[in-house]
Amino acid sequence: MRIAVTIFLTDETITPVRLARELEQRGFAGLYLPEHTHIPVERTTPFPGGGELPRAYGRCLDPFVALGQAAAVTERLGLGTGITLVAQHDPIALAKQIATVDHLSGGRLTLGVGFGWNVEEAADHGVDWPTRRALVRDRMALMRALWADEPTAFQGEFGSVRASHAHPKPVQRPRGPVTGPRTLLGGAAGPKLFAHICEYADGWLPIGGRGLSESLPELRAAWSDAGRDPDALQVVPYAVHPNPGKLARFAGLGIEEVVVQLPSAGESEVLKTLEEYEQYVEGSR
Repeated sequence: MRIAVTIFLTDETITPVRLARELEQRGFAGLYLPEHTHIPVERTTPFPGGGELPRAYGRCLDPFVALGQAAAVTERLGLGTGITLVAQHDPIALAKQIATVDHLSGGRLTLGVGFGWNVEEAADHGVDWPTRRALVRDRMALMRALWADEPTAFQGEFGSVRASHAHPKPVQRPRGPVTGPRTLLGGAAGPKLFAHICEYADGWLPIGGRGLSESLPELRAAWSDAGRDPDALQVVPYAVHPNPGKLARFAGLGIEEVVVQLPSAGESEVLKTLEEYEQYVEGSR
């Protein structure tokens, strides 16, 4: 089992360069970074984690800039977003960012995709909340057109692009209906999410990993019904607070990668936590 990490990197935490070097040296599989462009002060949307919204949410670094720094100082470390708020981006510009990081890193990028939870943040980007899932689906298709080997036009419900020269291309090659970097879709278990995963993703990025024993058979059935290769489905529990029993349970479910949570903190606290987590890296070798 590969052990990757996620962290809210901010202007107050350990730097991407320092962390990336430590992760690769210690044998961790990857670094996944979340995204929030801003957090409106006048917010009525409740924090999904309960209680007050942590300070880091309003201070997190741009994930693609930070991952670019991490790519430049590593050779093997996986790089991921957890997650990219696709609805909040211009898809033509986002396709360029994604392809550039994947190209410069030699194909090490995992694109975590999500629909978001902060209504006010999305509204400032012009997102109509009830249609955000359809918008993400549409923008993913537009980006796949730009990543295609030959100039390919796309006309969707929410946007279009002419057949275009668009380089660099992602290093990672098409996998079934998926073009571009490895793509994992985040969200709560259910038929709607599973249908999207089967249509345009390589797998699922469930937060915490609770309830997988019940939901995995449903996803695998939907995946098979969609004609996808059963061996190709990837499920990567995300933001996990690890312990030996939990990781053993995931392994028993056939899970090959887990993303564990680091504190959004300064260098000394983060490195101390990495030392605690090294037991799981050693155990996975």
